[in-house]
Amino acid sequence: MADVSEPGDPALFDKVVNLCKRRGVIFPSSEIYGGLRSSWDYGHLGVLLKNNVKAQWWRWMVQLRDDIVGLDAAIIMSPKVWEASGHVASFTDPLVDCRQCKQRFREDHLAKPDVCPNCGSRDSLTPARQFNLLFRTHLGPVEDEASEAFLRPETAQGIFVDFQTVQQSMRMKPPFGIAQIGKSFRNEITPGNFTYRTREFEQMEMEFFCPPDEADEWFDYWVGERMRWYVELGMSDGALRLRDHDPEELSHYSSKTVDIEYAFPWGWGELEGIAHRSDYDLRQHSEHSGKDLSYYDQASDERYLPYVIEPAAGADRATLAFLFDAYREEEVRGEKRTVLALDRLIAPIKVSVLPLSKNPELTPLAREIHAMLRPEFMTEYDEAGAIGRRYRRNDEIGTPLCVTVDFESAEDNAVTVRDRDSMDQERIPIDRLIAHLRENLAVG
Repeated sequence: MADVSEPGDPALFDKVVNLCKRRGVIFPSSEIYGGLRSSWDYGHLGVLLKNNVKAQWWRWMVQLRDDIVGLDAAIIMSPKVWEASGHVASFTDPLVDCRQCKQRFREDHLAKPDVCPNCGSRDSLTPARQFNLLFRTHLGPVEDEASEAFLRPETAQGIFVDFQTVQQSMRMKPPFGIAQIGKSFRNEITPGNFTYRTREFEQMEMEFFCPPDEADEWFDYWVGERMRWYVELGMSDGALRLRDHDPEELSHYSSKTVDIEYAFPWGWGELEGIAHRSDYDLRQHSEHSGKDLSYYDQASDERYLPYVIEPAAGADRATLAFLFDAYREEEVRGEKRTVLALDRLIAPIKVSVLPLSKNPELTPLAREIHAMLRPEFMTEYDEAGAIGRRYRRNDEIGTPLCVTVDFESAEDNAVTVRDRDSMDQERIPIDRLIAHLRENLAVG
């Protein structure tokens, strides 16, 4: 796909946000009560889109490989996990307050260190103080220090504490990985930019355990592999870049990190981080738990703590980037056409069935065809309005193919299949329709 804008295009941001609200893709949570800042709900189309993104990640990371297995760890874990991982002591952001407008900001996000980005006042910002991002909660009826627990800020630690159980039960030998998709929670100082930075989000993380002397090679491999995933799902190559973390911005567990960044409308932003975690996590949990988490290699008669390479992606950020990247505005025969040119593997609705008009002669056959297709594809049935308007509605939500049932269909047992991108139309016999759709959707 060609780039549609340079970073910093506010018009694109507004168009996509408005489309998401209008079509029920993503919209504010608790909206009837005024909403909650940076809290969003996914409607039917949004759920389908994000589920497809997650399914493609899982397919690439687990289904198509024999060296990665899956896990679904608990959200609330022992507080000792977060003490051992360093999150209680080190999971912080630098916070400053403006004495004039009373707003709070992350110091490392300020364009000018002495100017408030909200009210523009100079020398009104307080000295930075460290703010811990962990969400605290309590287990049981008594809210005291002994009952304190945390909502996980990342899915990775569940993988590390379960490393030995998974490795032994699945008979895995390094190099191998453990993959997980799940919710995480961070008490962000400055959430914003739609679903890009939120306090509740979904991660797609994989921890790849390897012999220490192979770690650098695997790090380079996973940087390339993860970049390839986005490109092969249709994301514009020119809208992606790699950025190495400077030493001062590295996480407490990382010896090296590379971000895959996307050219969002507000500028370049992280889509995914690939971190070289060395043996930090397994060593910390071994020391704090008293359990030996080392791996014994019988072939070499060697015991070691595996090093870990971590590709960590956000499902919400990836979904948002795919939406921005797919948005198109075109003029067709003097009329404006809005298109979400999503890759067919992640498009929410694969096929829409449309009778040429809302006519009792057409509706029964159209319903019958829809019932035939539903077990095979995620479909939609639409008979309201002119056929051209229904085509535009499906273009706007990214439906790759529309099946039109007309007055000749009952006579020739055929329907017209319209392609979203080319707008070409092809007459297909009904008994060959499923095979034709499978071929054109690359599914089945």
